[in-house]
Order: sequence, then C-alpha cells, then structure tokens
Amino acid sequence: MSSVRRAEASDDAADPLVSIQIAKDYLGFSAGHFTIFSATERERLHGHNFRLKLELQAEVDENGLTFDYVPLKQQLKKWCDELDERVLLPMYSPHLSVRSTDSSITVCFDGQTMVLPLADVLLLPVRNTTVEDLSHYFLKRLLKLKTGWVQKVRRLKLGISSGRGQWGVACWSAK
Repeated sequence: MSSVRRAEASDDAADPLVSIQIAKDYLGFSAGHFTIFSATERERLHGHNFRLKLELQAEVDENGLTFDYVPLKQQLKKWCDELDERVLLPMYSPHLSVRSTDSSITVCFDGQTMVLPLADVLLLPVRNTTVEDLSHYFLKRLLKLKTGWVQKVRRLKLGISSGRGQWGVACWSAK
C-alpha cells in the first residue's frame, strides 16, 4: 500500500480571488460599420473581424472553482452570432437618421444617404459602433443576466477588438 503525501495549505491565505480569462476563437463576429466623429465627419463603411474577450474575478469555492462558466461562454457566442455578417448601426447617434421599410433601411448622415437591405442591418442601442461602445453593449447585456454566477463575480472586464492590438474594454466592479 502506498502512502499519499498531501501538501499543506497555508491558513493565512488572504483572499481566495482568482481571475478567469475567456477568449475563445469562436467568440468573434464579422461586421460592417462606420465610426461617427462629428456631425460632418465619419469613416467610410468598412468591416472588421471583431474579437471578444472576458476577464472576471470571483472567489474560488470549496471545490476549487469559481462557477461553471460553460453557459456563460455559450451565451457570449450566441450574442456574437447575432452580430455576425451584419452592418451595425447606432440607435442613439445624434448625427444619424435611420428609417426602415419592409425591405430596407435608409441611413442619412450629413446629406449623404445609404440604402441597405433590412436583413443585413442590426440597429444597436449604442451612440457609436466603436469598440468602446460595443464593449459596454456586451457588458450591460451580461449584467442583466439573471443567473447565479453574476452574484459571485466581483469584477468584470469585457473587451472588443477590431484588429490586432486594439481593444476597447468596459469594466465593472461589485459594490
């Protein structure tokens, strides 16, 4: 019979907080957009392969884990899929006028008009379709979830990237 050695844990471990990072390859979406800089200046319509990453801090429980974050990853993927292969337009821009018909959306900006197929467009509750506003959009959706893990989390950082090395990160901390 063999004996098993067990490592002794220090009783003076201060705070059992751990940081979990979720940045799976499938957490992304390809979308068209344009950034609005002012009432008269905007980017041309173009697209990105956006990436999403999430960092959270939570306590480790008696089983050595924070919580089962598989459902969280599934939810993030679902939201990315909703934005995939769409033209993203901001609902709350003071510089943009948007009208829709049964088959198209007409977008007016500083005397310029674009008509896009309705099925290709997604109006988002943001001021601008920037990585900054998109990161807040996803973070707000996360915080509205009525799941048990939300109560266990102390901090969240949700990042959206429009290209290598450029992230907009929205942050939240429990009170």
